[in-house]
Amino acid sequence: MSAGRRWRCWCWWLPALLWGGAAGYVVVSSVSWPLPEGGEAAADELHSSSTEEALPALLEEPGGLWKQSYPASAYREDAALGSGPAGRRPGQGAVPSRMFSYRREGGGPAGRAGTARFLARHNTWGFVATRAAQGKIQGMPYGNCLLLSDGPVNNSTGIPFFYMTPKDNTVVDLLKNPVASLTLPEVDGNFCRKNVIDPEDPRCARLTLMGQMVTVPPEEVEFAKQAMFSRHPVVRKWPRSYEWFFMKMNIEHIWLQSWYGEVSAIAVEEYLKAAPSKG
Repeated sequence: MSAGRRWRCWCWWLPALLWGGAAGYVVVSSVSWPLPEGGEAAADELHSSSTEEALPALLEEPGGLWKQSYPASAYREDAALGSGPAGRRPGQGAVPSRMFSYRREGGGPAGRAGTARFLARHNTWGFVATRAAQGKIQGMPYGNCLLLSDGPVNNSTGIPFFYMTPKDNTVVDLLKNPVASLTLPEVDGNFCRKNVIDPEDPRCARLTLMGQMVTVPPEEVEFAKQAMFSRHPVVRKWPRSYEWFFMKMNIEHIWLQSWYGEVSAIAVEEYLKAAPSKG
């Protein structure tokens, strides 16, 4: 076959190949996780399973935590194509077979409260936001990452405890205005990594607790010690000259985000009664 004929052949089927392979697909997730142990073998396994036909099976396992759902726009687009043979691509069913969206199951009130308690239980740090009380930033929002614990390993309470020093700007803010919020991201656990979800994806849940930050009363100090020291043994060795003391949050409002744009308000009583569980 001459060079000219070979070029005309490529021009004929190459665009069709590229267009046909890409039609109907959307980027499901863009993630950047470290490879698991196994090195090249693990990478080869990942690449070998990353095909168009395997993608839905990889993302939707029978009995798994995700189920297939479709946006309403998908059905409108499908109807616009027409119901006759000319209006439907070969192999296309009544629903768009190549659009995948995965919503977490167990989204009822009990499931949301359990997920919130799960995040409070398994996060070892959180982002605390206060209103700045000093310097040029007075009155502006101020954030700080702090170690926390909601109880000893075998006794989750849902109430976050903190090991604080008066030298911390957060404490200075709280002495003037004790109102604060605490955000706990799900990325601190293995769920998002296991399910190949980017930490910034809204499906990677985040919990926000809002309320008053108070000094732990004398009758609760021993429990606060067990809570913090059992989860963070290293804090025992922190310099005593910093005058460490314990604080906790008296929770007034609870918000949980575990889906796109959706924030669920959870009653404090419901939250405190729930058992930590992955909903």
